[in-house]
Amino acid sequence: MTPIKIDHIAVVVDDLDSALKFWQEALGLPIGGKEHNEHEEVEIAFLPIGEGRVELLQPITETSGIAKYLAKRGPGMHHLCLAVESIDSALADLADKGIEIIQPAPRTREDGTRYAFVHPKATGGVMVELYEMVK
Repeated sequence: MTPIKIDHIAVVVDDLDSALKFWQEALGLPIGGKEHNEHEEVEIAFLPIGEGRVELLQPITETSGIAKYLAKRGPGMHHLCLAVESIDSALADLADKGIEIIQPAPRTREDGTRYAFVHPKATGGVMVELYEMVK
């Protein structure tokens, strides 16, 4: 597996609109898109910068993984996302190396992007998301 690029850095926030004020007004980043992800129970805003993006995540339920993370650790960086050519090949390669994956099969976003998370225990403490880009 060879990652193509850093796709995004994800930041968990209490309030998406308040967070956007900093990222847009203070730093001047444009909104590249907003998304409601029912499966992950989050509202998302993507802010492009260079070849990558900042992803802001706000939980929409009290029971989502992001809500639990926010309650335990507070707002801040959540994960680093790497783009890969083939998510299936990347997951198989990591499994062959004994790397713990959070979910065994990739999930698919509405735009067709397939993704999976590598457990922070396997990475030295940083959650890593793998993205197979929509072709």
